[in-house]
Parts: sequence; C-alpha cells; structure tokens
Amino acid sequence: MPHLLISTRIRLEPGPTIVGDERVDPEIMKYLGATLFHEKCNDYSEYRTEDCARIVLDKLEKIGYRVVSMTGIGQTCIWLLRKE
Repeated sequence: MPHLLISTRIRLEPGPTIVGDERVDPEIMKYLGATLFHEKCNDYSEYRTEDCARIVLDKLEKIGYRVVSMTGIGQTCIWLLRKE
C-alpha cells in the first residue's frame, strides 16, 4: 500500500490521530500503536492512535513514507503520504 491518509482535528492536536480505515495494512497500524475504532452511526471503522500527528509523521518517515500534500478542511488537518 503506497499511500496513507492521516488526519487530526485542530482542537485535538495532541491526539488522537486517525491513521487509516479498516482496509489499511494491519502491520503498519501495529507499528503506529493504532487501534480499530467504530464510531456510532458510521458505516466504517478507522484506526486511531493517541499520538499527535507530529509523532505519527515521524514514525512513518522512519519506514519510508513521505508527505505528498497537506490541507486543512474546517477544523481538520489532513496529510497524504506516499511510500515509493
């Protein structure tokens, strides 16, 4: 899986950070210390870690991921990462 999308809400910058959905590589999620979470009324589950986005980005860089782009949508920051 060469792409990852991570996000966090600005008001929650110390965490949690959303690091993937139920179809992402479970080994990467284990490495990030993320757990699968299902929010009531959603028809999907997502992986979350209590680490802040900066820590998650540092961990992903160590295994070869690089930030491709970053944006803010409302109160949410989103990063797209790619691994060659």
